[in-house]
Amino acid sequence: MSRTSDELRDRTKKKYASAVVRLYITLPKRQAEAQVIGKQLLRSGTSVAANFREASRARSVAEFVSKLEVCVQEADESDLWLQLLRDDCGVSDTRLFNVLRETNELIAIFVTMAKRSKASE
Repeated sequence: MSRTSDELRDRTKKKYASAVVRLYITLPKRQAEAQVIGKQLLRSGTSVAANFREASRARSVAEFVSKLEVCVQEADESDLWLQLLRDDCGVSDTRLFNVLRETNELIAIFVTMAKRSKASE
């Protein structure tokens, strides 16, 4: 039985990972630093969805919590790349602000899920 909702699994893929991909596509091609940071964001942002899928297949509470903690780490890294794109590369696209907001919402959700899972052990 899955420990995660289909809604959240879908959210990490469609609303988050896909939004990261769409944001990356819009980054300035001639701005080398935006491209380098964008590639880092692409890796960490899509990793959130991949690791959440792994969490949904966890065989134990400990494995579930471990995968959720990886999701938090990857989302936190994504938060850093988004801030750098905004603050140091001058990217002020609405997509960036939406992804940044979703990043922080997902971090809060994952942290809460991990805490509740640990408490139920």
